[in-house]
Amino acid sequence: MKTKIHTLTASIVLASATLMGAIGTAAAADQWFVLGEQTIKSADPSVNIKSAGGRWDKDVKQVKLSAEGADVQISQIVLNWDNRKDDTLKDVGVMKAGGQTAAADAPGRKGRLTGVTVTYKILGDKPTANLKVWGLD
Repeated sequence: MKTKIHTLTASIVLASATLMGAIGTAAAADQWFVLGEQTIKSADPSVNIKSAGGRWDKDVKQVKLSAEGADVQISQIVLNWDNRKDDTLKDVGVMKAGGQTAAADAPGRKGRLTGVTVTYKILGDKPTANLKVWGLD
């Protein structure tokens, strides 16, 4: 009887450890990657950044933007989704150099982002900045 109880206990412990390992592996797979980037100019009012990669590379759970080289005031972001209605984010605010926006959720569980249109103004006396579009897989 003790052998059966020990075997059952060992099986439960092993099954629990295996399940926890699978959950940890799934969570580790979620990571941010660059979907596209573009150098923006202070003379231009907006930019359209296309998503790079194939069909599956564009399939994301969330999207965010980052700026490098200058502070950028963003008045509007339009997220262009494939086979979904575009999302418009207004009055996003000032993104400091090296900073990023809050993440926006994709429509549904995942969505395929085809591009992003950003209406902006570069603050200060910097002529250019680099915008990056990030996706969470």
